[in-house]
Amino acid sequence: MSDHDEDLGAFDPNIPEEGPAAPPPGWLDVIHGYQGHKGGEDDNPLYPPPPAYTPQPELNKNTLVPDVRVPMVSEDVARDALLKFVESKWRYSSKPARNLVFKELKPITVYRYRLESYTETRTSAWQFEPYNGQVVDGPQYGASPPPWDVPMTLPQIYSDRVEKLRVPHSSLVKLCHKCNGCGRTRCGTCHGRGRKRCTFCHGNGRSRNKRCTSCHGRGRKRCTFCQGHGYRTCTVCHGSQNLLHFILLTVTWKNDISDFIPDRQPDFPDKKFEMVTGDPFFVDESLLVYPIQGFPDQEICDVSTKLINEHLHRFRSTSRILQQRQTIELVPLTLARYAYSGKDHSFYVYGVENKVFASKYPSACSIL
Repeated sequence: MSDHDEDLGAFDPNIPEEGPAAPPPGWLDVIHGYQGHKGGEDDNPLYPPPPAYTPQPELNKNTLVPDVRVPMVSEDVARDALLKFVESKWRYSSKPARNLVFKELKPITVYRYRLESYTETRTSAWQFEPYNGQVVDGPQYGASPPPWDVPMTLPQIYSDRVEKLRVPHSSLVKLCHKCNGCGRTRCGTCHGRGRKRCTFCHGNGRSRNKRCTSCHGRGRKRCTFCQGHGYRTCTVCHGSQNLLHFILLTVTWKNDISDFIPDRQPDFPDKKFEMVTGDPFFVDESLLVYPIQGFPDQEICDVSTKLINEHLHRFRSTSRILQQRQTIELVPLTLARYAYSGKDHSFYVYGVENKVFASKYPSACSIL
């Protein structure tokens, strides 16, 4: 045996190689109501179907819509709105806005329909953590409640929130699957030897007919990954040898919103309506709302039916709908036509906020 082979490092056959990162199939017990979990940190969550419910209409939902007065914008309000808009554009001059002559202020009726579905979704998955003697709430204390029977405190209605909690009586302690309960695993870099072949002299101990200065002639160097021990502390149990497994329930409350505005004004981009508010003159709220009927704008009635059906189809299989709300807003929109320097121009004032959209503005490049 050569000198540098003597310094190879002791190999301990009792230290296992690294096992899988997640528990293998069949490693964990089946918890009633949570079948389908294979175990492991990266396990796909299980979506249990929500409890069946069939709410009935409380009333005949032929919607009574109040009389709606389309808001008028005065010349002063339109001019102030345009001036504010011009101030935000550094290349625009305020002179045309101050001196223009209004020819027409034409209010346009714009309705926005909105459907909100406030849903609760419950998913569950096995999780684990190193076991260091903490309390184990296991099956000996009773059966685990099914996912939808775990009591939760409802957040404020229509507010988004996520809560995670351990399912009662689902905990159990098992030997760590990564190190097989050893607390450490064989170093994969040096294969448990603690030393590695020197890369400078390729294990010969000499480089260019001189003693290798990197390994001092030994041909081997201490493994930097395990500090020469030949093993590393298990990265899963952190040396505790055991893991506490439990089912983690994730409860998600979400307000899903669908908006619709009929596209009736080709010169005005509908996207602008997303930035402003309107006047909600009709609000209907219930566990499940029913399609609007009898509204003078038939397109609003049709979209109400379409979106309600879409929401039911999308959420019923995985989530519980806790509340729905449908709203019709009148979104102010006024077309302002005016003359300046002998030419005709126009702009729109929209939203309760009196925002302005002007596709063209006179003397856009002059600075006064």
